[in-house]
Amino acid sequence: MPAIRTAAASAVLAVTVAACGAISTSPPAPTPADFGGIANELGKQGVTVTDIVSGDADRELIPTAIAFDASGLDEATPARIYIYIFRNRSSFEKLRARIDTCARSFVTDPETFESVEQSPYVLAGQGPWAPRFEAAIRAGLEVAAGTGD
Repeated sequence: MPAIRTAAASAVLAVTVAACGAISTSPPAPTPADFGGIANELGKQGVTVTDIVSGDADRELIPTAIAFDASGLDEATPARIYIYIFRNRSSFEKLRARIDTCARSFVTDPETFESVEQSPYVLAGQGPWAPRFEAAIRAGLEVAAGTGD
């Protein structure tokens, strides 16, 4: 009888350990990063973020807006960039059009306006941006966005 109990206990222990292992191997879906996480991802791509200021002239965009200077890679001079960080995809979709209206206040040449969208973020600024710099901005934003929800 003791041998049967030992075997049964071993089987239960093996199933329990296997079940715990199965649960821990599935990481949660990545959620969108805050500004610090975005800046970190941009840094990993070779983009330096400095002179950070929050806020916006549009009352609805005030809590979402952060302006900063970005430089690095093939971007000869720092670019002033505005990022709008929305709570989720629904807020992103609801307020996305307001950013274009807002951008008119800081863009000096509409022909070279640059914008990158990756839900729940919109990043905009005066361009033109250098090709490697823009690619790094896009890549960093994509990673920081996680699932975009």
